[in-house]
Amino acid sequence: MSKLDVAAIKADFPIFKRTVRNDHRLVYLDSGATSQKPFQVLDAERNFYETHNAAVHRGAHLLAEEATDAFEHARANIASFIGAQADDLVFTKNATEAINLVSYSFLNATLKSQRGAPLPKGAERFVLAEGDEILVSEMEHHANLVPWQELCEKTGATLRWIGLTEDGRLDLSDTSLFNKRTKIVAVTHQSNLLGTVNDVAAIVKLAETVGALVFLDACQSVPHMPVDVVALGVDYIAWSGHKMLGPLGIGCLWGKSEVLSAMPPFISGGSMIESVSMERTTFAAPPRRFEAGVPMAAQAVGMSAAADYLRALGMDNVAEHEHMLTEAALAGLADIPGLRVIGPENSVDRGSAVSFVLEGLHPHDVGQVMDESGIAVRVGQHCAKPACIRYGVQATTRATFYIYNDLEDVEALVAGIYSAKKFFGV
Repeated sequence: MSKLDVAAIKADFPIFKRTVRNDHRLVYLDSGATSQKPFQVLDAERNFYETHNAAVHRGAHLLAEEATDAFEHARANIASFIGAQADDLVFTKNATEAINLVSYSFLNATLKSQRGAPLPKGAERFVLAEGDEILVSEMEHHANLVPWQELCEKTGATLRWIGLTEDGRLDLSDTSLFNKRTKIVAVTHQSNLLGTVNDVAAIVKLAETVGALVFLDACQSVPHMPVDVVALGVDYIAWSGHKMLGPLGIGCLWGKSEVLSAMPPFISGGSMIESVSMERTTFAAPPRRFEAGVPMAAQAVGMSAAADYLRALGMDNVAEHEHMLTEAALAGLADIPGLRVIGPENSVDRGSAVSFVLEGLHPHDVGQVMDESGIAVRVGQHCAKPACIRYGVQATTRATFYIYNDLEDVEALVAGIYSAKKFFGV
């Protein structure tokens, strides 16, 4: 029995008051792409604009002071949500930008080193040379793959990857992938396609033996389970606000203090400087070093409200609720003839992203029929084409569950699949 009162939760989300195709109730099963927003988040962001709107860290007037206080309180509150300190949390526009921030810090350090320019203390570990290696996995979202491919092309480093087992798990049997040339290991905490929750402790242990940094894509974990960055032991994590009930246009990069302090900046300009002259510029300490320009203060306030909302529910309860829904979905899908789940077929070390294919049907056709019944699922490659290739599928239909879903939604998913089979006669 779930400890979440889904009816009460749904009442907090204005979008669930509307109907969709043919006056059906909305069955929203696409939270892996973006989550819906409760009144508490919408009100917090609107209140900032209505009462405190000003550019932060700048003016001496009251509004600027209030805006700065709200922005920095949001930073501290969001940092505490993952067991972190405020000074180690960098605001970005999304997780993709956070990943690029780290990859470009490697590139900038490498370019400076090649010219003999001075580097921040400790930045030598970000300098890449031909033969150095960056390790990713075959299940990565494109956002945690393409930036590393680009970095390798620009520096001469080599991209290597951890393969996948038949049941959707990382194959960590080849420990030679972790070697003295490995500079950084970038992996997802939970796959957005397969639902797999990876063994971060095992990855960190292997990386530590060779002195490699560990970057964790936490877009599908921070919104869905308790996450403590100290306990994880990684060097970085990144995630997006819009996947955890927060606004669009804001994400976070957390990094260990000593790692952030050694990194060259990514985007330069105002707000990220210590001093500027016509001859040279010195940069501020993190996190401001990585936050050039006017930051997304209103979105930070909204994301902070989202953290409060989830904290009040209890992240253990959120994870338990999603686990129950995932088990029910996997059980229901197992009885459908011609259906193949792409990813783990049981709920062990598994999140609530459930992807599947139906024999004789294209996923886009399945999604379209389900949409006619008000069921919103995702179709396509989910920005995880290498994993799709690994499992021999062009695309999948994906359902992702969250706090405002219940067993009735799982039943609607199963019924929608049968409707698609009937409609196309398969």
